[in-house]
Amino acid sequence: MKCAVLGDPIGHSLSPALHQAAYAELEMSDWSYTSTRVQAGGLAKYVADLGGDWPPSRWRGLSVTMPLKREAYDLARSISPRARLVGAVNTLVRSSHGWVGDNTDLPGAVAAIRERAGDGFSCSHGVVLGAGATAASTGLALAELGASRITLLARNPGAAGETIEMISRHRSKPVVSVLPLDSAVDGVDAVVSTVPAKAQTPELIDRWASTPVVFDVVYDPWPSRLLSVAPSVTVSGLDLLVHQAVLQFELFTGRTAPLAAMRAAGEKALASRESSMEPTPA
Repeated sequence: MKCAVLGDPIGHSLSPALHQAAYAELEMSDWSYTSTRVQAGGLAKYVADLGGDWPPSRWRGLSVTMPLKREAYDLARSISPRARLVGAVNTLVRSSHGWVGDNTDLPGAVAAIRERAGDGFSCSHGVVLGAGATAASTGLALAELGASRITLLARNPGAAGETIEMISRHRSKPVVSVLPLDSAVDGVDAVVSTVPAKAQTPELIDRWASTPVVFDVVYDPWPSRLLSVAPSVTVSGLDLLVHQAVLQFELFTGRTAPLAAMRAAGEKALASRESSMEPTPA
C-alpha cells in the first residue's frame, strides 16, 4: 500500500520520516510513504493518474499541504464535518466511493495542547498571532478547548475577515476580534503563534513568552525563539505535526499509531537538519 505527502515546496516535509517510522515500528513492510511535488492547480490530474480501482491495489492515502488544501477540498467525493468546519482538506483517504476528505490539523492541535497542558486544561481567552489558514485551524482548536473569546493579532487586520468568519462558525460561538500584531491583550490563557520566525521580534517575544500556554506552530528552526524563552507550558510545531500525522496514519491504515516512535523520528530528522547547517571548522 502506498501513501504520500503532496505540496509545493515539499522537500522540507518531515511527514515521510514520521510515517515510515510508524511502518517500521509496527512491521508494516508492505506500506510505503513518499513525498511528491505537486504545484498549485495540479492536484486533480495527479490524483486522476493514480487510478480509480477498488479495492485499491496500491494507493491508500494522501497527505496534502500548501498550496493544495483547497483543491483537495473541492476534489474529495465526501467531506468530514471537521474538514467542512475548517474549510480545508489536508488528508485524502481512498474509499469504495472515491476519495474522502478530512482535516487532521484541527484535532491535531487540540491533542498537542492537551498533551502538554494536561487533559484538564481549559482556555477562556486565547490569542492567535496571525490571521491566515493556520490561524483559523488553531483558533478553532482553542474554541474546542473552551475559549469563549479569541483575539487575532494580525499584520493586516483588514484581511482577517475570512478567518474571523471561520472561527465564529464553531458550535460554541466564540467572540472573535482582530487587532494589530503589536497590540497588548490582558487575561490570556493561551497564545498561538502562526507567524514566521522572522516576525518574532524581541518585543513580540517579551509580550507573549509568559502566557500560561505558549504554542508556536513553527518547527524549523526548532525550538523557535519564542518557545526557547517561554517559562510556562510550551507546545511546538513538531507536537502539532506529530499529532496530525498520528491521526492521518490511523485514517490510512486503520491501526493505532505509535506516537513515541513517530515523535522520535521527527526529533531525529530535525536534529540532523540542524547539524547539517553548522559551519565547517576551519
